[in-house]
Amino acid sequence: MTDDVYAVDVAVRYQDVDALGHVNNAIYATYLEEARVQYLPDVLGDTGAIEAVLANLEIDYYRPVTLEDGFVTVEIEVVDVGTKSVTFEYEVYASGELAAEASTVQVAYDGEAKESVEIPEEWRQTLREFEGLN
Repeated sequence: MTDDVYAVDVAVRYQDVDALGHVNNAIYATYLEEARVQYLPDVLGDTGAIEAVLANLEIDYYRPVTLEDGFVTVEIEVVDVGTKSVTFEYEVYASGELAAEASTVQVAYDGEAKESVEIPEEWRQTLREFEGLN
């Protein structure tokens, strides 16, 4: 874990745990989502004007997370900003140990028109500046 990245602590809930006592693999997607839901308004301000859909999700698991860990820390960063999409990378830590790495691609979407839309240039620029991207 590093000090210069955006990080969100997420509680490990009893309902997250499967019969083996580990957080179910699908729950990690929820942890990532919780990090994004905090990251975007913190970085962009009011993001209610544009909806986004998940276009891609990849997760590599390194160690089980258990209820005893209490919470996970999700480090999140934007690694690419396109015209209509944003690529995020994540590291998930439990008890200070790397538990998983992940990436997602979010696509701006108009639910009424049922099609992708462009992300406002101001938001693209803000994300690039925040992350130090060109």
